[in-house]
Amino acid sequence: MKELVEAYFAAINADRFAELAAVFAPSVEIHTVGAPPVLGREAALAHFPAVLAGYESHVDEVTRWILAPDAIVCEIAFFGRLRDGRAVAFDALDVFDAGPSGITRVGTWYDTRAVARQVRAP
Repeated sequence: MKELVEAYFAAINADRFAELAAVFAPSVEIHTVGAPPVLGREAALAHFPAVLAGYESHVDEVTRWILAPDAIVCEIAFFGRLRDGRAVAFDALDVFDAGPSGITRVGTWYDTRAVARQVRAP
């Protein structure tokens, strides 16, 4: 399961979103605090390019792995630069569930208010 999550972060960090198809189960669910769930592989594949479109660069750095038999929890340090040059940085927590067909659920928590302040136009 850790290999799936590592492949997820490698694809996201390199903007190789099509590679996520190999790690997501067909029925994957993406749950992000403050947003409606994204349901299904096709919706998930479209979700990440849309969310990250405003960034010139970005990286999710896993700072801590918590491994359980049926889940993985990752503490994340996100660093990015918006297309207008402003830096964005925040901590997040991702929880992954997986089955034989790949990652079935991703839950992401972060301080949405702090991120909104950073990305809002000056």
